[in-house]
Amino acid sequence: MERTAISLVFGIFASILGFYSLIIIIRIILTWFAHVRYSKPVQILSMLTDPYLNWWKSKLNLRAGVLDLSPVVAMAALSVLQTLCSTIAFQGRISLGVILLVLLSAFRSVVSFILGFCLVVLVLRFIAYRASLNIYLPFWQVIDSISRFILFRINRIIFGKRIVNYTTGILTAILVLAVIMAAVYLAEWFLSGFLINFPI
Repeated sequence: MERTAISLVFGIFASILGFYSLIIIIRIILTWFAHVRYSKPVQILSMLTDPYLNWWKSKLNLRAGVLDLSPVVAMAALSVLQTLCSTIAFQGRISLGVILLVLLSAFRSVVSFILGFCLVVLVLRFIAYRASLNIYLPFWQVIDSISRFILFRINRIIFGKRIVNYTTGILTAILVLAVIMAAVYLAEWFLSGFLINFPI
C-alpha cells in the first residue's frame, strides 16, 4: 500500500512538472512574437512562469549579447526533477541509488550534448576545409572560431607543444571526442545497473 501511495504521489508531481515545463516552453516561444506580448493569455502565462525564470536569471549570468541562456538551465533543472519523480513513481520507492541514477543520467545528458555539439562543429569545419568552401561567410566564421578554440584545447593535451598539420589535428580531436562520448555512455550503462539496485 505504501509503495502504491509513493508511486501515485510522485506520478502526480511528475505530471505537474511536465505540464509546467510545457507552459514555460510556450512562454519562451511567445516572447519571439512582439505583437502578442501584452495579450491576456500571455500575461497569465507570465504570472505563472516569470517568477521561476527570473529566479534563474538573477542567480546566473548567462547572457550572451541579446541571447539569455538562463531559461535553458531552468528547463534542465525541471527536467531533472521530473525524471526523478517519474523514476520514483515507476520504482515505487525512494532510495539513494534512484537519486544518484537520475543525477548520473542528467550529467550524461549535459556532457553528451556538449561533446556532440563540439563533434558537429569539428566535422563541419573539416568538411569546409577539405571542400575548400568560402570560410569568410558569417556561418563559417562562427564555425571556424568555435573549432579553433576546441582544437587548441584538445591538441594541446594530446600533442603538447609539438606542431601537427591541420588534418591530423582535427581528425585526432574528432576521434578523442567520439571516444570520450562512448566512454560516458558506457560508464552510465555500467553504473546504472549498480545504482538501480543500490540498497540504501
